[in-house]
Amino acid sequence: MKHILQYILVASIAIIIGLAAGYTIRRFIVDARISSAKESVEQILDNASREAEAKKREMLLEAKEEVHSLRNELEKESKDRRNELQRMEKRILYKEEQLDRKSESLEKKEDSITRKQSEVDKLKSQLEQQHARQVEELEKISGITSEEAKNILLDNIEKEVQHDAAVLIKEIEAQAKEEADKKAKEIITTSIQRCAADHVAETTVSVVTLPNDEMKGRIIGREGRNIRAIETLTGIDLIIDDTPEAVILSGFDPIRREIARIALENLIIDGRIHPARIEEAVEKAKKEVSQVIKEEGERAVLEVGIHGLHPELVKLLGRLKFRTSYGQNVLKHSLEVAYLSATMAAELGVNVQLAKRSGLLHDIGKAVDHEVEGPHVQIGADILRKYNESPEVINAVAAHHGDIDAKTIEAALVLAADAISAARPGARRETLETYIKRLEKLEEIADSFEGVDKSFAIQAGREIRIIVKPERIDDASSTKLARDIVKTIENELDYPGQIKVVVIRETRHVDYAK
Repeated sequence: MKHILQYILVASIAIIIGLAAGYTIRRFIVDARISSAKESVEQILDNASREAEAKKREMLLEAKEEVHSLRNELEKESKDRRNELQRMEKRILYKEEQLDRKSESLEKKEDSITRKQSEVDKLKSQLEQQHARQVEELEKISGITSEEAKNILLDNIEKEVQHDAAVLIKEIEAQAKEEADKKAKEIITTSIQRCAADHVAETTVSVVTLPNDEMKGRIIGREGRNIRAIETLTGIDLIIDDTPEAVILSGFDPIRREIARIALENLIIDGRIHPARIEEAVEKAKKEVSQVIKEEGERAVLEVGIHGLHPELVKLLGRLKFRTSYGQNVLKHSLEVAYLSATMAAELGVNVQLAKRSGLLHDIGKAVDHEVEGPHVQIGADILRKYNESPEVINAVAAHHGDIDAKTIEAALVLAADAISAARPGARRETLETYIKRLEKLEEIADSFEGVDKSFAIQAGREIRIIVKPERIDDASSTKLARDIVKTIENELDYPGQIKVVVIRETRHVDYAK
């Protein structure tokens, strides 16, 4: 046990000695490394200091060189500016000398002008005195004052100027009319050639063909109940007379007349004619006509080639199929106006689509003018506003009879196309009373002018010849008279096409040799 304790003690001492020796060796190594690191750091710092010093000297040299270069540039620029200032100073001094010389010259001229002005004033005073004396002498010789002479002279000059103005107006109008007529004829002729439209005078009656005369009795019915039912349901008069195998439907509403025609034809085909069957046939005919109206409106829109039209406007266009104006079918007339407007717009280089759309819709008010009070122009404009048409189209529709001013070229083209379509021979027919009233009014307008002797409306009212009193109307005044009559006719008469006004002045001198 004792020996074990000794071993343990010896081992412990050996361990302690080993640990002390190890610590001493490790400390020595660490101190050596620290010393080496310090030396390395000092060497690095020394090298960095030397490099920084060298860099500093290098940068100072560069800065000095740059400062020297800038100083040289500034000195050169300053020298150039001094030279420029010296040149400008010399130039200013030279100009001042010139201005001084000119000022002296102007002063001399001003003195000379002042002297001459005083001489002119003296001469003017003398001339005025002399003129006054001459005026007094002339007034004594002539027996009239200078004011009276002036008025006489002004009257003579005014008459001469009026005569010259009338002659000049005549020449300018003739030249302008010749050029305008030539161009207008080319455009209108081209438009008409490119638009071929049928003109068939519509009537207010329709004829239904019967298979035999026995059918007339069945249409009349017992005690006339069938014919009364048809007339009540359709609002159309049936005329059954001695015309063989035919019944005439009479009425001013084309849509009702068409419904009656279709219903009667269906009843004749079916053979069963009695009030209940008549009512069914009329209802069926109304649906058929409504479908026809829609299809006709769509066909017209498709034929013209316009887009974005409200469905209700399409239906109203279809109603124009059964509407006539002076015997002219309004839908065909609207299509023709659309074509003519578009063609003229293309020739003039304006909006073709706007002209075409305005032309097609210009008479849309006639589709409901028997249901709404007011002129069809205003009705049409109101309808287009209701369905949000463009202001240009509304203006063209409202202005196509000249009620308001046309704001666009397309509106003026629609007005012209409407007149062309309506004025074509055979396009429309006029009642005898309207025709006679127009002729009488035409002659009445011409006779109302001073200096007119007689007037004659000829060529169905398309020309009026006016014979004037030669002692009261001269050749120059005839031009003015014709123009005034034209303006009055345009303002007071409604007429298709144009009216030619011819003023005739004739002077005859008769004597007899005895």
